[in-house]
Amino acid sequence: MLPRTQRQKEVLDYITRFLAKHGHEPSYAQIARYFGVSSKATIAKHISALEKRGLIKREHEPGRFTLAVRVEEAAPDAVCEVALLGRIAAGAPIDAVGDIEMICVPRFLLGRVRPERIYALRVKGDSMIDEHICDGDIALIENRSEARDGEIVVALIDRVQATLKRLFRFGEEVELRPSNAQLEPIRVHASRVEIQGIFRGLMRPNA
Repeated sequence: MLPRTQRQKEVLDYITRFLAKHGHEPSYAQIARYFGVSSKATIAKHISALEKRGLIKREHEPGRFTLAVRVEEAAPDAVCEVALLGRIAAGAPIDAVGDIEMICVPRFLLGRVRPERIYALRVKGDSMIDEHICDGDIALIENRSEARDGEIVVALIDRVQATLKRLFRFGEEVELRPSNAQLEPIRVHASRVEIQGIFRGLMRPNA
């Protein structure tokens, strides 16, 4: 069973990435801070919804809790091929077009999105490091031209330069916000930005 809403999927993806990086579950406060939510109760509702759908399991102990992510059953060889189109900047914008090759991707990473709607880009830079999206990672992108505020997008600026950032709208302007406190957002008129895809997953090549 998959998350019912996009936000539930984002929460589940964050917990999964956090577990992989740190070896333990994030707290409600950490999850709330990551999504810019002031109330931990809002996060608790998402966690409860994921638990009801059997996607996570809460183990309550005196004074604490843990989150055990439940991995959906899938055949070990359930993979698909997607096109690796080149590089995408997680820093200053760069050209995302490069040599096209096909790579194998675990099917479960795509959720309900059909493989033919997914392409991959190799990340260059560290502006999304707080999302655990690192230099050299492979970002899986759903080919879409529309996005909601707060989603991580592939944004094409002036039709020539692409970058991976969180998107926010402010009237006639668009802000492409990094997830790195040391870097400034990119803010331009909306007419200069085209959405070329939505971030859907991440693969980290073996060292």
